[in-house]
Amino acid sequence: MGGLTFIIIVVLGIIALVVAFILFNFLNLWVRAWIAGAHVSISNLIFMRLRGIPNTMIVNSRITAVRAGINISTEQLETHYLSGGNVEQVVRAMIAADKAGIPLEYNRCCAIDLATLGSGKTVFEAVRTSVNPRVIDCPNPATGKTTIDAVAKDGIGLRARARVTVRTNLDRFVGGATEETIVARVGEGIVTTIGSANTYKEVLENPDRISKNVLAKGLDSGTAYEILSIDIADVDVGDNVGAKLQAEQAEADKRVAQARAEVRRAAAVALEQEMVARVQEMRAKVVEAESQVPLAMAEAFRSGNLGLMDYYKMKNIQADTQMRSTIAGDTQDQPKK
Repeated sequence: MGGLTFIIIVVLGIIALVVAFILFNFLNLWVRAWIAGAHVSISNLIFMRLRGIPNTMIVNSRITAVRAGINISTEQLETHYLSGGNVEQVVRAMIAADKAGIPLEYNRCCAIDLATLGSGKTVFEAVRTSVNPRVIDCPNPATGKTTIDAVAKDGIGLRARARVTVRTNLDRFVGGATEETIVARVGEGIVTTIGSANTYKEVLENPDRISKNVLAKGLDSGTAYEILSIDIADVDVGDNVGAKLQAEQAEADKRVAQARAEVRRAAAVALEQEMVARVQEMRAKVVEAESQVPLAMAEAFRSGNLGLMDYYKMKNIQADTQMRSTIAGDTQDQPKK
């Protein structure tokens, strides 16, 4: 009996230690949740510890939600934590949306929180932007550009800078395009509007036409934001792009004309050289033909077709012709009185 009593005492001592450990670790959280009206059972607290879930954070988040009038169970918070979400940000976002009168379901809030992981943004910021609209510079200064350049129909360039006021569209936040898409679409709309203006003066006189035309295009379609307004912050006159292009075109045309003229000149020079070569060729043929005359005369002497007196008569005629040509040449060279 003595041994059995000792065993019972040891078992009771162990049970007492376990109970004391549980009370020491979980009684404070249980009491806090019970007082706040967000009851959490002791067993649930123990199971959270065994699953590696920070029960203090879960209980505090549930207390915050319940005190704000939002009933979220610990199981929902645990599931979102195990999926890698930020439980505290979700609770803050739910409270902010409820106070602002924005309908936001818990599952959608969790989806937005998971969608923002690694992006540097939080679901609370998304809800806050939905309540307090955000202003986006177009173009984004982080890209290194400060203005959007466009050219009117008269060739005058304009430099514009816009500010886009947006708020988060929570229904399209998951899977919607980001603010970079908004900036790109607004920039495209500004370029199109300026390019369709007949003169740059029309844009300077009515810069609001840019805002109206861009807003009419529905640029927030498929994005995570809703565009509230587009304001033209500044419009400056740039370079005369049309004149520069015309000058460059004229210079290019001049170079083309010079190249064509050079081609024609080179062709003319080549043709001249060809004619000179052909003249020399003809002269060579004449000399070749003249070289046949003595041979023909010699053959005529041998064959008896040409006599000695005929030869002398021919020489006299040649000498007489040469003398007449010489006298005629000297007369032409003398100046007229």
